[in-house]
Amino acid sequence: MASLPSPAILVFICMLALVPLVHSVPFIVLHGISDKCSSRGVAKFTELLSNWSGSQGYCVEIGDGGWDSWTMPLLEQTAIACEKVKNISELSEGYNIVGLSQGTLIGRGVVEWCDGAPPVKNFISLAGPHAGIASIPFCGSEWFCILVDTLIELEVYSDFVQEHLAPSGYIKIPTDISAYLKGCKFLPKLNNEINTTRNSTYKERFSSLDNLVLIMFEQDTVLVPKETSWFGYYPDGAFDPILPAQETLLYTEDWIGLKILDEAGKVKFINVSGGHLQISQSDMKEYIVPYLEDQASIQMMRREISSYKWLSSMWNSLLELVGFTEDQPLLRTMV
Repeated sequence: MASLPSPAILVFICMLALVPLVHSVPFIVLHGISDKCSSRGVAKFTELLSNWSGSQGYCVEIGDGGWDSWTMPLLEQTAIACEKVKNISELSEGYNIVGLSQGTLIGRGVVEWCDGAPPVKNFISLAGPHAGIASIPFCGSEWFCILVDTLIELEVYSDFVQEHLAPSGYIKIPTDISAYLKGCKFLPKLNNEINTTRNSTYKERFSSLDNLVLIMFEQDTVLVPKETSWFGYYPDGAFDPILPAQETLLYTEDWIGLKILDEAGKVKFINVSGGHLQISQSDMKEYIVPYLEDQASIQMMRREISSYKWLSSMWNSLLELVGFTEDQPLLRTMV
């Protein structure tokens, strides 16, 4: 009489049978300023997230990447991203967004403004200047940076600077709010700040997210203040104190639906160690990957194999062995 398969073999067969249950929606990556999809850091970042989550990832490039990320107005960058998203057939049933710094604002623009686009499920933001920044990101000493400084000196809220310097679209000088609301072309619209033109559709679309993951970097000196990654900012008229998101008018009057999301438990405020965008692979696995996986299917699998925790532990160890064991930051880009 043939012997019966061992319990371990049966469990392994069951796990194989359950693998199809874990399927993930695709995601897009929107990189930060001075970067491009083909750069080593962004390409590796996208590849690792795709490998770990089992989900197809697409880095959406706007123009030529680095140069256009500085010089193309953010409204135009968002419009291009919108059209590209609608033309990627694999996203048609819904997708997730992973935004890197300036790319998070473009991603939010797609969520709020992109008519006819597929639904966004989870939005993961790394070092996003959501409430604005009070100074231009450090550029350097090259000729282009000298040009940037000259443009800023001309008047950050002038039409010329707004049309030729992308970061000017989210510079918010707290002691010059009237000029900001009048001249800044991007962030006041994105955050629904202007009372006379406030649009309920922006709020409706943004508050429809399943999850909003806001990752702030503890040693971030590029974003001023770094709490803008969590929608925190200075009060109107002063550079002190830094208000938490929940004490800002954007939240209390709920201009974009952030309060709705937060009260529903859908906002995750994550603080990681590191400078601007210097995220480790372990933090990527802990704070990003879970939101790129199909949660219902994963929970089903976990219930099915909960009685075999020892095997699950061994399986995870094997995955670590065949994966990347280095834990160095991949991204060292600017906004």
